Amino acid sequence: MRILVKLGGTLLDDPSRRDALAGQIAGCRADGVELVVVHGGGRQMTRFLAERGIESRFVNGLRVTTPETVDAVLKVFTGSVNHELVASFNRAGAPAVGLSGIDALLMEAEQMDPALGAVGRVTRSNPALLELLTAHGYLPVVACVAGSRDGRIFNVNADQMAVACAAAFGARKLIFLTDVEGVLDAEKRLQPVLSARQSRALIAGGVATGGMQAKLNAALAALDSGVAEVRIAAGAAERVLERILAGESPGTRLAPEGGVE
Repeated sequence: MRILVKLGGTLLDDPSRRDALAGQIAGCRADGVELVVVHGGGRQMTRFLAERGIESRFVNGLRVTTPETVDAVLKVFTGSVNHELVASFNRAGAPAVGLSGIDALLMEAEQMDPALGAVGRVTRSNPALLELLTAHGYLPVVACVAGSRDGRIFNVNADQMAVACAAAFGARKLIFLTDVEGVLDAEKRLQPVLSARQSRALIAGGVATGGMQAKLNAALAALDSGVAEVRIAAGAAERVLERILAGESPGTRLAPEGGVE
């Protein structure tokens, strides 16, 4: 089975949580699961820019990416965050290879909106590198940066990058491990299962906003792209990945219409 795991939030900033998840992912690979990891690093990026006196600006939840911010994107996303993750996976016994969408044009992108600067929308995926690495026992760890055939570099929303990679890789499951326990309804109750229709209703009703709205939109895009199941769960929960793969129900499971029981 092929799975894509997207890591974000404080999970990337806490060495103990990072190592715990690396151990779980290494264990899943030992059980024969083909796995790709995609990560963000927004908290680290904001901190890096603030330390240099650069204000972070956002439009509709997307970071405005100026030329000086592109340099920071490369230093943080493809540099420190990516290599810290790779080191954790290596320590856990999963030989990892740090990548971004720029490598071998894994993820090609175009500018999303001139007002956002170098923020990209993935337009084409080339999964051959993922196939090659996983076939030889390596764990690809992909930072949310993409390129273009004319050499431009784009900052891509990490959730959108995860969807594009999952679809290209033919992942059966896309698992978002984050800081929240899952999707909540208007009464703040965890929803263990949601259909695509129910997810759209939460967005339309203003219940799912901000980061959770972005997660649900990404989940819906993944389902539309052929991913059979999307899970949103707390990465800090005990044995969260092992439990998901064992058929338990931490977090929220999203499935296409007709796929929700």
